Amino acid sequence: MSRLSIEASTPLCLLQDAGRFGVRHLGVTQGGGLDWRSMSWANWLLGNALDAAVIEITLGGFTVVAEGDCLLALAGADLGAQLDGQALAPWRSFKLRKGQRLQFTQPLLGARAYLAAPGGFDAPKVLGSSATVVREELGGLDGMGRALAKGASLSYSAEAPLLMRELPREQIPDFKSDLPLDVVLGAQIGEFSGQSLFDAFNSAWTLDSRADRMGIRLLGTALQYQGKPMISEGIPLGAVQVPPDGQPIVLLNDRQTIGGYPRLGALTPLALARLAQCLPGATVRLRPVVQDVAHREQVEYLRRFSDR
Repeated sequence: MSRLSIEASTPLCLLQDAGRFGVRHLGVTQGGGLDWRSMSWANWLLGNALDAAVIEITLGGFTVVAEGDCLLALAGADLGAQLDGQALAPWRSFKLRKGQRLQFTQPLLGARAYLAAPGGFDAPKVLGSSATVVREELGGLDGMGRALAKGASLSYSAEAPLLMRELPREQIPDFKSDLPLDVVLGAQIGEFSGQSLFDAFNSAWTLDSRADRMGIRLLGTALQYQGKPMISEGIPLGAVQVPPDGQPIVLLNDRQTIGGYPRLGALTPLALARLAQCLPGATVRLRPVVQDVAHREQVEYLRRFSDR
């Protein structure tokens, strides 16, 4: 068993995997890594299952010290990672010798980095997952939903692969992309005014600082819903809800399981991964797509992990 000692952390540094499924009828949310692409690539670099437990580091402020020699992998945002003071770029596996310090300082590109270990970090599974959901007190190192804290230890038990890997440049996601975020249109789309639909998909939206793993508020022209009051219904990942103030909210992995606000639709998984790497104040645009197109793009992207 190999261990890392946590020397510094923040409430935004969490143990995550792909999340919990089949439990929303119990009122339990999904959880899991917000940028599933980067999380999956971090695991791929070590030959892990793509849903193995990793550390999701948001905005930096995280430091670990190796208690023994180990091989780790880093993907996602460039948070100014340093190995004993030397810059460490993401999208590669790397060696951390006993006593060496790995530090994440501040965002240089993107918002969330993912640190993986051979076989995934050790943690109990609660309702089938180790994903940390602080609000529900589920998952994490002790199963109680706590964020990673200074003084705690991270361990993993699998053997390290013999070869080190680096993600080919053409596979690295472009966090600077200004492509619009694709939205699969929802059941209430016809209940918004025509002007609101035009504004929704032809205007820029600013990401509010009021954001967490539950949702991100979009600031812009207020949208007007003209339909009848709704009965609460199930909320999918990426749902774009429009509350009475007309400012959309994109619901993320730690969202509530039901809600009664009308929805424009839901962001595709690929759009959600890109949104997870945007910092507050960034501007985004939305683009409507049909479900068949979104499904085809998702399947094509997933093939990348098996083709290498």
